[in-house]
Amino acid sequence: MNAWILLAVAIAFEIAGTSLLKASDGFTRWSLGMASMACYWVCFGFLAAAIKTIPVGVAYAIWSGVGIVAIAIIGWVVFRQSLTLAQTGFIVLILIGAIGLNLTTPQETKASSPQSSA
Repeated sequence: MNAWILLAVAIAFEIAGTSLLKASDGFTRWSLGMASMACYWVCFGFLAAAIKTIPVGVAYAIWSGVGIVAIAIIGWVVFRQSLTLAQTGFIVLILIGAIGLNLTTPQETKASSPQSSA
């Protein structure tokens, strides 16, 4: 599977996990807390697969940057948390950075894994 798709799936599960973590109200709603942990488990599995091809610094920056933007929007829309104009501006800068990293990172095709070339 394409590494960028793997990264996108990892991001989606990270966003779901963080949203469920907030909804768990500090694990007082344990079922939501457990669902959050399950989402993180799946997220890290996909992230681990993605960084076999995508450089780890780039993958992590995109993963965290897109996650920050999405969670900020979810916090504002779903959890009714306020965002100042300055906060919104800085979140937009994070998104611009994540997009820039994605656009400037070449797609790498690996003919063999590092283990098989030894």
